Amino acid sequence: MSLFVDPSASIAFLDEDEGNHERAVATFDELLRDVELVTHNYVVLEATALVHSRWGTRASRDLLRGVVRSLNVAWVDEDLHDAAVAAFLAANRRDASLVDWTSFEFMHRRGLATAFAFDRDFGEQGFETIPAER
Repeated sequence: MSLFVDPSASIAFLDEDEGNHERAVATFDELLRDVELVTHNYVVLEATALVHSRWGTRASRDLLRGVVRSLNVAWVDEDLHDAAVAAFLAANRRDASLVDWTSFEFMHRRGLATAFAFDRDFGEQGFETIPAER
């Protein structure tokens, strides 16, 4: 079984002050034993930019050498990018980013129904999230 990993999960995993930190750590540890964790390079880029701007190089290193190494990272190709841009522009929403729309399209194409995420946009798009929302 494969499960998608969103930046919200990576950030919660690294940020001890984040409200979902303990749930993220417990969930990540559990998932590593049983599931193939997948994501795409736009997620890695977004998570790295957020982590670096908030906490600097050391935290970026923890993300890239720790969390990201545990993931199967697929590269976004031109076709996926174009489909995500079209969905992003058609949605005309401020709360879902181009990276989010790329993730939704990526999950649809891979037949993935579940994301390790704390982003409610996944549920709004019909995906299940782990851990389940409280």
